[in-house]
Amino acid sequence: MAIYEMRTYQAIVGKMGEIVELYKTLGYPAIERHPKKLVGYFIGDIGALHQLIHIWKFEDDADRRAFWAALFADEQFMAFAQKVRPLVASQENKLMMAAPWGPTV
Repeated sequence: MAIYEMRTYQAIVGKMGEIVELYKTLGYPAIERHPKKLVGYFIGDIGALHQLIHIWKFEDDADRRAFWAALFADEQFMAFAQKVRPLVASQENKLMMAAPWGPTV
């Protein structure tokens, strides 16, 4: 059964523009070199502000762990991570399973 991982990064107020630029120029290009697991990136507009949310779909936990291990072993991605981490105040991860009704993604 597929699992979904939702990662929410709380940006330091005033730093979202820098985070977006780093993802566009360094982060996303590095991620694209790996298996396609990303469902999408989202930025809050109303309610909880200064958040970057991304959702990933994996076959199972072993697939999830293998993906993150490979990404964190990628020098290009880690160069991006080193630049973006000081701009992030906190991170929250949630693992989810699809409900047994509704559309499949």
